[in-house]
Amino acid sequence: MEAALRTAYELITGNELKKLEFESVRGEKGIKKATIEIEDKQIKVAVAHGLKNARKIMEEIKNGTADYSFVEVMACPGGCIMGGGQPIKNSKTRMTVDVAGKRATAMYSIDERSTIRKSHENPILKEIYKEYIGNPGEHKAHELLHTHYTPMEEYRI
Repeated sequence: MEAALRTAYELITGNELKKLEFESVRGEKGIKKATIEIEDKQIKVAVAHGLKNARKIMEEIKNGTADYSFVEVMACPGGCIMGGGQPIKNSKTRMTVDVAGKRATAMYSIDERSTIRKSHENPILKEIYKEYIGNPGEHKAHELLHTHYTPMEEYRI
């Protein structure tokens, strides 16, 4: 979400973002909500850790009690930092070492040292847009990259 917010800022304002961190969306709390102010726009975002929390956010949207511009869903609590692809640590280690905290610190450190920290500066993504998608916001981009809510009742037999 942070990389996308960095890009959103620069596309909306036309200016380079100096402070690249969005701490309000970081952490492994079940649901994180934030309003990011970009010029005169209020960008409402939410991050769900775990599918139970994703369901809560989707219910808010379905019921009309939330109006998010961007929702990030991470199936694993803590996202990939504590996901199934991470090395397994024994219970003794997990009791004495904050494994998730150390992984998060490492990930943010890697991000801070990276030369590409904004989605729109990724050369692979640029090539995909150039060769296949076209320009951001155009029909093909919207068709491939945007989603919408469809009530489950439509799928019941």
